[in-house]
Amino acid sequence: MQTAKKIQTTKSVYSKFDRLDGSHPFKKVVPDGFVDYPARLRKGAKLRFFNFALAKEMGLIPNDHPDKVTKELENIIIDTFGIIIINEFDQMNGHVYPDEEMKSGTYMATRYLQLQHDNKTGKSSGDGRSVWNGQIKHKGRTWDVSSCGTGGTRLSPATAKYNKFFENGDPTISYGCGYAEIDEGMAQALFSEVFYNNGVETERVLAILEFEKGYAINVRAHENLLRPSHFFIYLKQNNLESLQSLLDYYIENKRSKDDWEACPKLKGKYEFFLKKFAQTYGHMASVFENEYIFCWLDWDGDNILMDGGVIDYGSVRQFGLFHSEYRYDDVDRFSTSIIEQRDKARYIVQSFAQAVDYVLTGEKKPINAFKKHWATQEFDQSFEDEKNRNILYKIGFQSEDIDYLLKYQLNTVKEFRKVFSHFERAKSKKGLVKVSDGVSWDAIFCMRDILRELPQMIIARKDYLTNEEFIDILKSNYATQEDLELNGYRKKMIKSFQDLYWKLIKSAIKHNKKTFDKQILEISMRSSVINKMERVTGDSISVIVNKILKKKNKLSTEEIYHLIKEFSELQNVNPHETPELSPSTKTMVKQFFEIVKEYREGL
Repeated sequence: MQTAKKIQTTKSVYSKFDRLDGSHPFKKVVPDGFVDYPARLRKGAKLRFFNFALAKEMGLIPNDHPDKVTKELENIIIDTFGIIIINEFDQMNGHVYPDEEMKSGTYMATRYLQLQHDNKTGKSSGDGRSVWNGQIKHKGRTWDVSSCGTGGTRLSPATAKYNKFFENGDPTISYGCGYAEIDEGMAQALFSEVFYNNGVETERVLAILEFEKGYAINVRAHENLLRPSHFFIYLKQNNLESLQSLLDYYIENKRSKDDWEACPKLKGKYEFFLKKFAQTYGHMASVFENEYIFCWLDWDGDNILMDGGVIDYGSVRQFGLFHSEYRYDDVDRFSTSIIEQRDKARYIVQSFAQAVDYVLTGEKKPINAFKKHWATQEFDQSFEDEKNRNILYKIGFQSEDIDYLLKYQLNTVKEFRKVFSHFERAKSKKGLVKVSDGVSWDAIFCMRDILRELPQMIIARKDYLTNEEFIDILKSNYATQEDLELNGYRKKMIKSFQDLYWKLIKSAIKHNKKTFDKQILEISMRSSVINKMERVTGDSISVIVNKILKKKNKLSTEEIYHLIKEFSELQNVNPHETPELSPSTKTMVKQFFEIVKEYREGL
């Protein structure tokens, strides 16, 4: 029978799991930044998913470990992560548990700002149903590990709203009960691996433990799980000591990175940090727009990591089209839109400019004094640089051609971006409509389709498309006949699109000395992968997760892992990689791609 007594793994290949005992250096850095909880083993855990590849990166299992769950590995995973906290409700009601069920360490729920709390200084907010398991170091990299669904903490919105503590699993309150569900974990595992394979920073799912009634503990890992909101809590509270301590901790942890080698030791480190942060967030905001990623960025910096990584996938989506007016309905408020995310990211940079100045001068100046700060300008430049580079990448140019065009044809690139954006942001005349979890205003053109098909048409005829052909390729299933009207202005924009497209291709040829046929063939081949038709959306993820869960009792932990791994690898838009399917998962992965095709233009 499984007990919470520490499994003896000193000589085991799994001994690094022992380090995930609730200890974390954060506790010493900001003693007022968390609530600590004892924990006990939660009975009835079943291991549904384990990310072998991530576990190897973290050093939790050896690189040569087969993708197979041994009995010893299963036991240590359940012993390490299958926990539930002894929360305030338990303590107030004198709940006592057998010693053999109790874990030896304590687990922290960290404090940070959250927009949904009435208190905007973070006195009541933070990890509401999650705790941090600890930190792992392996081959020069440091990993933070946390688990969602381990019980309700005093930092949940429900406790703040009702001014009472809730029993773990209380069915009368949803989020406040402290539990998570298996569909959440599976969706995050799928989505995060797709993002990871395409170079989008994100936390990743390490393991999913299932309990009765579809409840789950979803274990996440990333090299640093700190959010901007972890810092802003001290900025809002005018707590200079804790703000500086946390900044120092974060900066010291980043020094091991190659691009941080030049970071000064003394006060200069704060401006170095701020410049890096502004560049990172400018790049991140651009990537979100380019890839149609909605993650509900807001001023509090709660739904994003410090390195721009995606976190908390509950409302995260990837749109098939640029549905720029979509807003998530969170009962008492609507989210920001995908277009507004840029301004929110810029404001986060502005807030860090205020924070750094506060640390350097000891005086907290008004936030508006930093609206035109050099850091926000650095953000703007980083955003623009990535937008310019990305549009050339999506066309299908190789990196050498991209560098050349950005240097010598930058105005043409910017002009093409404007025309591209005109079509990308075109909306249906139907106006705002209700969707399953909010509101949206349908986009009517699929830009991936025109970028994929245009070079193939040029190969066939070496000439422009007619207006009708262009619109026929571009139109989405959301477009009505009225939306597709070929008026004079639209014809002008179609001509501008093709004029600028050809100009960029001819400029690249002038530089690289390739024949026209060779250049356009290379662009066609790259573009067909980068702009593939079968591109995952939030809607398709939901359907795929339901399909997995219906068959979960017939699928082993290893099979679910390989399904997610192979599906996410096939979503990779790197033209140089062509993953293969294994015989055991081939049929289901193909079914997943049929689902992706069906929902490819949606939310």
